[in-house]
Amino acid sequence: MKSFTYTVKDELGIHARPAGLLAKAAGAYKSVVMIDNGTKKADAKRLMAIMSMGVKKGVTVTVTVEGEDEDIAAAAIEEFFKTNL
Repeated sequence: MKSFTYTVKDELGIHARPAGLLAKAAGAYKSVVMIDNGTKKADAKRLMAIMSMGVKKGVTVTVTVEGEDEDIAAAAIEEFFKTNL
């Protein structure tokens, strides 16, 4: 299992556009990708699950990746967060 933490810098937090892109990016891998904001957890492959978390700017999330392609997936998802959020 791989994990990393990230503090959201986007002014709107994790809103519809980046949530959709995140779900698409996570869906490209076989590994399970979970996001935890300390109070809620969501499957990163499910757009509505991500949106229901209500992550705002300044919130630190922990992302865990577990599965057969976890090394590649974790690196790609972490880069996605740095680039888009």
